[in-house]
Amino acid sequence: MNGEFDRSHAIVEITAGAGGTEAQDWANMLLRMYLRWAERKGFAAEELDYQAGEAAGIKNSTILVKGEFAYGFLRSEQGVHRLVRISPFDSNARRHTSFAAVTVTPDIEQEIEIVIDDKDLKVDTYRSGGAGGQHVNRTDSAVRLTHLPTGIVVACQNERSQHKNKDRAMRTLKAKLYEIQKEEQSQKIDSLKGERRKIEWGSQIRSYVLQPYRMIKDLRSDFETSNVDAVLDGDLDDIIQSCLLQGAAKKNP
Repeated sequence: MNGEFDRSHAIVEITAGAGGTEAQDWANMLLRMYLRWAERKGFAAEELDYQAGEAAGIKNSTILVKGEFAYGFLRSEQGVHRLVRISPFDSNARRHTSFAAVTVTPDIEQEIEIVIDDKDLKVDTYRSGGAGGQHVNRTDSAVRLTHLPTGIVVACQNERSQHKNKDRAMRTLKAKLYEIQKEEQSQKIDSLKGERRKIEWGSQIRSYVLQPYRMIKDLRSDFETSNVDAVLDGDLDDIIQSCLLQGAAKKNP
């Protein structure tokens, strides 16, 4: 917990992988897991964007988790999460494998020295919407920003004013671009050391198996637990601690 932004709040984005309704339901399960974890830690969670699935679950959701060391804890959750279960959406009760990606960036309070040219930015406005309740359509105040050189897309719809949504989305975009900048610097250092590190969408970090047995295994720290229900209800501290210790051991062998 001595990283530059470990004390910061965390921006958590959850995106359903291929697989339609099953994958979207899995993404929604992960969203609930992180919301319950935040509640257990006494952290506040604020929804920034929400795209409901066609039949169930979510296509994508972004939340801001506010609390000291929120990013320091949650950075270990970044990667692809895999679920194996009997699908409740399959009338033949077959076993399905689903994937969802979790991206975590720090909510950097201070001004980041990232220059974004207006010509590199596509700005779309749309009507806030979602699953009902707090997601009911209001006005065309939601904002989606697309950074054309990188393809990064961020959105915010929780504020009532378009101006505030754009400011919040721009802050998230700057945080993501800053992370890319840091990663590029890290890769340059690794190349000088003669090391190669492959970073890709399919870098699965954890498996959640509900059928034919019940087991959650983190593939980086080898942490295992059969208490699947507790983990999916937000009891993540043991897994997170195992990942942080494993990461610290690599830095200080």
